[in-house]
Amino acid sequence: MNYTISSAFGTEAADQPIKEMTIQRRELLPNDVEIEILYCGICHSDLHAVKNDWGGSTYPLVPGHEIVGKITQVGSEVSKFKVGDIGAIGCIVDSCGKCSHCHDGDEQYCETGWTVVFNSPDKISGGMTYGGFSEKIVANADYVLKMSETVDLAATAPILCAGITVYSPLKHWKVGPGKKVGIIGIGGLGHMAIKIAKAIGAEVVVFTTSPSKLEDAKNLGADSAVLSTDKAAMKAQRDFDMILDTVSAKHDVNVYLNALKVDGSLVLVGLPNEPLEIGAFNVVNGRKSFSGSNIGGIAETQEVIDFCAEHNITADIELIKPSEINEAFERLEKGDVKYRFVIDIKNN
Repeated sequence: MNYTISSAFGTEAADQPIKEMTIQRRELLPNDVEIEILYCGICHSDLHAVKNDWGGSTYPLVPGHEIVGKITQVGSEVSKFKVGDIGAIGCIVDSCGKCSHCHDGDEQYCETGWTVVFNSPDKISGGMTYGGFSEKIVANADYVLKMSETVDLAATAPILCAGITVYSPLKHWKVGPGKKVGIIGIGGLGHMAIKIAKAIGAEVVVFTTSPSKLEDAKNLGADSAVLSTDKAAMKAQRDFDMILDTVSAKHDVNVYLNALKVDGSLVLVGLPNEPLEIGAFNVVNGRKSFSGSNIGGIAETQEVIDFCAEHNITADIELIKPSEINEAFERLEKGDVKYRFVIDIKNN
């Protein structure tokens, strides 16, 4: 297999900063497209991977899985795209395509394991995959999404992870008009969940530990906001059909389980480093469920891109230069972002 050299921004070790480096990208195969990356969002998962918080990180590591750019080459068998189109890539760049989950459009649950856009064994090229903190990327066209040129491309990039991560469970648990949904946390995921849940037609209540974000929640479209450190206010919460938990730090989920109606579900999409403890009576009483959801498949990701375009939904972003990535990571770790950093790859 032939390769080309690409500029990228990554790290050599968990305790090393992000720096500019060169990586190899494969030359186009018949079903591939090449994308010149314009924008890439920064997700908390990028930070966890860089720091090897979950274990299993392989270095050098180039993060980034909210990728939007211009298609510069198309393989001989690609009909879905043409040169000059705007393409997008989220978390998934390959799967077996044969198992029942892949056939159902749930590639994220592929039985033989899907290929993550970065830090994943590359079944096609060998070695490990490299993500969107780079000047270009080559991927199978079946895993590339279509993006309209009429939208704000930078503010749309976070839909590739933050958007689909909250849209998929809202759809799966049939949230819509007449449903009451809670959203825990107002960050990259939470602020998108507020916008999407409201557009779907649900009543939206936001839970936050930060008094300063109570008004933010309403400005984002929430019907109401509750300070989760206020025990009296929390005790009064009742009758939620679903509560979406976007928090990636250890926290007490039992108070939210108690706020569900009979047959309600608390759905985790955040990824805390430490285990969460659940009291048995908090799920047994009321036949309640504590569940999880992991991003969404390719078709569903295209669906949320189109849904957000139709409803004029974008992320609230802070656009940064590649030279500001390390500072952005430091701020992200402190929760100092409203609500998503997006890298302007060309502005170096």
